Amino acid sequence: MQAFRTFTRGRHNLARCDTRTAWTNLAAKKPHASRFISTRKGIGGFQYYIKETAFTVAVGCGIIAWNYQDKISLGGPIYATKKKMIEVAKLIENEIGESCVSFDEENIEAHGHFEWSTSNTTVRPVAIITPRTTDEVSRIAKICFKYRVPMIPFGAGSSVEGNSSAPFSGICIDLSLMNRIVEFHPNDMDVVVEAGVNWVDLNNKIKDSGLFLPLDPSPSAHIGGMVATNCSGTNAMRYGTMKDWVVNLTVVLADGRVVKTRQRPRKTSAGYNLTSLFVGSEGTLGIVTEATLKLAIIPEDFSVAIATFPTIKDAATATSKMMREGVPLAAVELMDEVQMKLINQNGGAGGKMWAEYPTLFLKFSGTKRNISESIARAKAISKSYGGTSFDSASDERSMANLWAARKEALYANLAARPEGTQIWSTDVAVPLSRLAEIIALSKRESSSLGLSSSVLGHVGDGNFHQIVMYNPDKPVEAAAVKKCVHNMMTRAIEMEGTVSGEHGIGIGKKELGPTTIGVMKALKKSLDPYWLMNPGKVFDK
Repeated sequence: MQAFRTFTRGRHNLARCDTRTAWTNLAAKKPHASRFISTRKGIGGFQYYIKETAFTVAVGCGIIAWNYQDKISLGGPIYATKKKMIEVAKLIENEIGESCVSFDEENIEAHGHFEWSTSNTTVRPVAIITPRTTDEVSRIAKICFKYRVPMIPFGAGSSVEGNSSAPFSGICIDLSLMNRIVEFHPNDMDVVVEAGVNWVDLNNKIKDSGLFLPLDPSPSAHIGGMVATNCSGTNAMRYGTMKDWVVNLTVVLADGRVVKTRQRPRKTSAGYNLTSLFVGSEGTLGIVTEATLKLAIIPEDFSVAIATFPTIKDAATATSKMMREGVPLAAVELMDEVQMKLINQNGGAGGKMWAEYPTLFLKFSGTKRNISESIARAKAISKSYGGTSFDSASDERSMANLWAARKEALYANLAARPEGTQIWSTDVAVPLSRLAEIIALSKRESSSLGLSSSVLGHVGDGNFHQIVMYNPDKPVEAAAVKKCVHNMMTRAIEMEGTVSGEHGIGIGKKELGPTTIGVMKALKKSLDPYWLMNPGKVFDK
């Protein structure tokens, strides 16, 4: 059993202890130290956490922690203490203006905990910074880099995997004030926007040009967050995901340098594809402040339809047949019978109550003639695979009513929650041929564990969401939901799928093998050597 030893290297005071006895020795030598250190049972032994900076101690099981001036570490990155973080926030306040910095507790809570998110943390940022320009973001980053303060980019806060949480505290950089359309080039079919632009607002402002950004995530989503998570939504079947629409990015790196990933042509073969490096990186490599986006032509006409089926398998099989037959679908969404029941419990949607069966929501676009032919083919295929009803609409109001249940799905789940329960909403994606199988297995398991769950899916691209209700204060339910989600992700990987089709990784999911993550960590270390950019997301140190 190794006794406590202290090493001094210049201004670094390092303490090392391998066992609980070492901590006892430390406390005997420095009785006042206990007020600076707290313990919790960790894997392989007790872990000791520094509360303040007045004393240096290490962790059990051979992990070294140290105090370097006002910075702390736990066998990983060195971060400023909370006290120092607050001082840094005040430095930023002096740098960019008092109106851009908030220490308000309610504001901090709103930026640190998200009711609809699968994963949250009890730690909060020390301040909310709202820059107005790329230059201000750069100046913020330079200060945070100097004092080792984590930076957490924030857009609309609509992500559901804890992507905007602050597990190591730090400063939340809210980009919502950077909401300008910088340049619009209708002849080039592209637009330059700041990160805080809402995609719905963007489409409303440019619709008279006959162009639109065809992604369809949460209506509240901002461009910066859409880039960070490589979002998609209901239109991904036809139009792909965010990565397919980003021409270039302006990114602020951890040390405050500003990089533009490329120029504005539609294609390039000049050097590394830096744009794609940052798309989907969840703010862990840099903060996206501006993006040039491709635009699509608004289709001449639209129509929607709904079709009900006896089982999930019937609905998924019918979808597969439509796709294999070449029916030109713009979107295919699936809601299971539980989800339809929740819609009705919430008073219905679109002015009607709904049949409580697995339901496909279909979207068509193109010319009126082509849409009519597509609807007829989809209806015939639905009927041949057990479809019990098929309704379509082409005028704007009727389409909105038919699509209303899909748009209100999440809100129906939130409204239906019994008091004291939370929602665990997560997604996976698999090859199309395995979708019905993984949905059936996931529903069966959640039911066997006594959990209430519902399913919605972007079945046109093999992506589905399971929404599970549970009481976090009941250990049995909390353990059951974790097991359910873990097994769902494991099954997705076994089926050559992914643990996240569109939500991102956040703090709740880890997927890739050690070699792949090793390459990603090397990129991270190169661009963010002190792990300051949204730490704790995508993978661990």
